[in-house]
Formats: sequence, C-alpha cells, structure tokens
Amino acid sequence: MIITVLHSLVSFYFIIIPTLIFFHGRSNGATITIVNRCSFTVWPGILPNSGSGDIGTTGFELASGGARSFQAPASWSGRFWARTGCNFDSQTGQGTCLTGDCGSNQVECNGSGAKPPATLAEFTIGSGPEDPTRKQDFYDVSLVDGYNVPMVVEASGGSEGNCLTTGCVTDLNQRCPAELRFGSGSACKSACEAFGSPEYCCSGAYASPTECKPSMYSEIFKTACPRSYSYAFDDATSTFTCTSADYTITLCPYLPSQKSAANGWREGSGSAGSSPSPLSTWLSDVFSSGSSYIHKSSKYLPIFCCIFLLLWWF
Repeated sequence: MIITVLHSLVSFYFIIIPTLIFFHGRSNGATITIVNRCSFTVWPGILPNSGSGDIGTTGFELASGGARSFQAPASWSGRFWARTGCNFDSQTGQGTCLTGDCGSNQVECNGSGAKPPATLAEFTIGSGPEDPTRKQDFYDVSLVDGYNVPMVVEASGGSEGNCLTTGCVTDLNQRCPAELRFGSGSACKSACEAFGSPEYCCSGAYASPTECKPSMYSEIFKTACPRSYSYAFDDATSTFTCTSADYTITLCPYLPSQKSAANGWREGSGSAGSSPSPLSTWLSDVFSSGSSYIHKSSKYLPIFCCIFLLLWWF
C-alpha cells in the first residue's frame, strides 16, 4: 500500500505538474530568452513594432554568461539587438554605446531602434494555443542594417512550420571589406549605410523585388551567413516560421547546439568559436549515451523520492 502511494505521488510530481507548467507557460505568446556568450558585457536593446506593447524593458545590461527571458504576448512583433562598448555614468545614468546605440542616452532605449550597423533578431509572434486558428510565428536574423556581433536564434517546442535555427556565427568583422568597415573594425556596415545608393538600399526606382537584386556586398554576407537576411528582399531563404514555440537568441555562440545540428544548421566557414561549453558537452554525452546514464542514476531515485516526500509533508 505504501509503495503504491509513493509511486502515485512521484508520478504526479514528475509527470502531471511539469505538464501543467508546460502548457500554462505556452498559453499566451512565446518566451524569448537572450543569452550572452560573448566574452564581454552587452546591452541588449528591444524595439516593439508599432501597435505592440512593452514586454518589460527596452534595454538592459547583460554580463558575459548571463541570460534574461521575456514573455511576448500573442500578436507581438519587434526586434532585439546587442549594443556593445557602452559607457553609462553611474550617477546620471547617461551614456552612449559604440555599436547598436539607440540614441536615448540611457540604458533603456525608450522606443528608439538601433543605429546601424547592428545584427538584428526580428519576431512576429502568432496567436496563442488557446486560439483555434493558431497563427504561425515568423522570425529571422537580419544583416540588412549591417553586423556587429554573431547571433543565432533557435526555436524550441514548436510545430507546424520549419522551426529551424537561423543566424550568423561567422565573425563578419574579420572579413568586412575596407569600404564597409565601421570605426576600427568593431562592426561591418551594409552597402546601403556605407554608400546610400538606391540600388543598395532598395529604394526609389529599386523599391521592389524585381528591381532590387543582390549586390557584391550582400553576397559577402549571404555566403558567410546563408540563413540570414543579406538585403531587403532576401525573403526566400531568410524568413522562418513555427507555431507555439519559445525562442533563444544566443549572442556570440561557440557552436550550433545539438538541436541546431539535428535540424540541418550549416554555416559558412570561419565560425565564431571552436569549442562548446562544458554544459553543452555534458548534455550531449547524456543524450547520446541514453540508457547508460539513466541506469547509473536510477540508484538515486529512492533518495530523491524521500526528499520530495519530506518537503511535501512539512
């Protein structure tokens, strides 16, 4: 009898409760998490599109190794980017950033976007699971406004779309043409930003997909980062869809994750790093070894059960 009760309680805790949490967390839009794997502090900026509400902040400081999550409601759309080389006065809060500055002179961007060049992650979140029409999410990583840091966007838990990883792990600052180089090489401009010509900006007489074609400069970006937007009308290979997913934006990723490799992620040569984190390696070992790890850990299950029962009882 006691064994039966224990088994029921453990089953409830490890199966029913996580399931309820899982579906509750997905009942309203998507969770978007920003992870900073750069070796330096960044100041992410967030700009909701017109008609989309605030999701908690428009700018914040994120130390190396840090992460922060946001709940984007259904129908929310906007963009995320990394500001680098920021210097904010501890007394007044005033300051500026070397790349991606939003011109607010504050940590919060307050409705202002990134000054090019900057790598952008763009999202349009569809309807939540409670809506039977369940509109798809759209997401992309854009180099249309130039590039400042490597960035990858991964979808998790989604369905009904390609749900693929996108972004750019190549360090374009190292291979940026001299005429596009920003400052001392801290970022790489787009041809539009560098020259302002309609054929590069897809404006004026070139404001249509039939007239605005890839340039030699956008091809440099596209070759290095095949899944990222390289110019304004680069939709066919650069926009991705998923339904009811959560998303992780990783800045300066070392290597694509196991999930990214599984869904066909390929990147141009010259990745931003060569070794995964110890945690990624351990997780890879666990999932590749499968039952052997589970078997070795099973002897600890009675201890876990006893601890849970004590916490539950008191």
